[in-house]
Amino acid sequence: MNLNLSSISPGNQKKLKSPTAFLLDFPMRTNYMYARMRRSVVTEIFALTICLWLKAGAGPGLGTPFSYAVPGQANELVLIEWGSNPMELLINDKAATLPITMTDEKWHHVCVTWSTRDGVWEAYQDGAKKGSGQNLSAWHPIKPGGIFILGQEQDTMGGRFDVTQSFVGELSDLQFWSRVLTSSEIYSQATCGGHLVGDVMSWSEESVELHGGLTELSFDPCH
Repeated sequence: MNLNLSSISPGNQKKLKSPTAFLLDFPMRTNYMYARMRRSVVTEIFALTICLWLKAGAGPGLGTPFSYAVPGQANELVLIEWGSNPMELLINDKAATLPITMTDEKWHHVCVTWSTRDGVWEAYQDGAKKGSGQNLSAWHPIKPGGIFILGQEQDTMGGRFDVTQSFVGELSDLQFWSRVLTSSEIYSQATCGGHLVGDVMSWSEESVELHGGLTELSFDPCH
């Protein structure tokens, strides 16, 4: 008799295949469901890449996949698609419009890169560069010691969430580097040819603190 242990013990179903193979599910817009990254930025950041897998929920707009607030600046580093506005990358409350659209409710790999030198930025979707520009908060280093939130836009550090700006959908595998990844490195991640781990923040159950009834589901974007 072949017993399926997972059907006997409901606890087993919650165990993930690995501590990194999970997604966060935001089924609806709220001002209370969010995840907080346990690690913060510990030194000034002069260049960055942030990549994550995103699946849009019912719009309009994706909301705010992530926001990083520091003392005195709630919009130090934010990715937001608010209402019918295009997706934007905010650095020190200055915005660049990103030519990324995600209305098909399928999984997409999204990366943004930025350098304080001339404020050069790039946006990638599914491994392809969709846009780039400069003068986005040029010569302004990202400040350390803030709070990095998934799913909500912070109006004060760690709080004051606006339901209309909240993320709806699913997200996974957020990685944050203190350098600009090459286009081939980004393409490799998006096509599951390789997997790099962020040196500033990386995706694991230990690194993500869930709030407001947010659920974590087993998920590996590359399988």
